[in-house]
Amino acid sequence: MHTCRNCNQSFQTELALELHRDTCKNGELFCQLCGDRFRERDATQDGWHYDCPNEDCEGEGLKEDLYHVDDVRTATH
Repeated sequence: MHTCRNCNQSFQTELALELHRDTCKNGELFCQLCGDRFRERDATQDGWHYDCPNEDCEGEGLKEDLYHVDDVRTATH
């Protein structure tokens, strides 16, 4: 079983999970350069290369400049 970490929906195959991720309403990406949040499918044309959809931002690369919202942790002092 494969489970979406954003909405906890389960899928029989990894492929089904990957296809779901593109449309998951709970799955958002965060650009650490401009601070925008957006859907994963808005950040890619081919499913391999990711760019921030904000025209004024040059953020690119999943886990380089773009992160899943769940992966972003707030540091406290």
